[in-house]
Amino acid sequence: MSKLFGIGVGPGDSELITVKAVNIIKNLNVIYTPIAHNGMKSTAFKIAEPYLQSKTEIKERHFPMTRNVEERQKSWQKISKEVIEDVTKGQNVGFLTLGDPSVYSTFSYIQKIVEKEIEVEIIAGISSFSQIAATLKEPLMLDDQSLTVVPATKDIDEIKKFIIDNDNLVLMKISSKFPEIYQFLKEQQLLSKAAIISNASMTNEVITYAQDLDETSKIPYFSTMIIKK
Repeated sequence: MSKLFGIGVGPGDSELITVKAVNIIKNLNVIYTPIAHNGMKSTAFKIAEPYLQSKTEIKERHFPMTRNVEERQKSWQKISKEVIEDVTKGQNVGFLTLGDPSVYSTFSYIQKIVEKEIEVEIIAGISSFSQIAATLKEPLMLDDQSLTVVPATKDIDEIKKFIIDNDNLVLMKISSKFPEIYQFLKEQQLLSKAAIISNASMTNEVITYAQDLDETSKIPYFSTMIIKK
């Protein structure tokens, strides 16, 4: 039976895709992938590219990166309609997503729209913060410790509260609010507790520590901070 597969391709290294994801990718009729903001191939596509088959149709689609909910929903509805049409024609369709499809992924919005009309299967992927912990050789949490994952798109006052209240904190895509986050960590004497990984597992991966930077430092878009008190 044909279905839609939400496929997590991991954080960046093509060798970090699961065997199951690779096997499914090789047998898809159609693959949907976002277009990068500069019109280039998306990171998710580049990760999966070594496993793509010439027979597979690639559909690059634009997903607006905006806070305008109406604009985003219009895009999701349009693409979802196309996905449903492909699957009902008997085609197996894949939707590539960076990291894991269940962690801050556009796929979740597509899934919600289409799952009443077509079958959906999700293929888990390695999340960026799991790979970052492996790179740093640091456990995310131990024993009865907890882990909190926060997008840096939240209000800065909320982020400050998360920093105060949690011993193990992951801050996703920190570039937009790095100056404010840096200054607060400095005030709280936590700069030595914060590590930043940019472009995790990719060839241009960079590991830095907040104490070696200042509030004017330029932070790449795909950057995650881990704070361990």
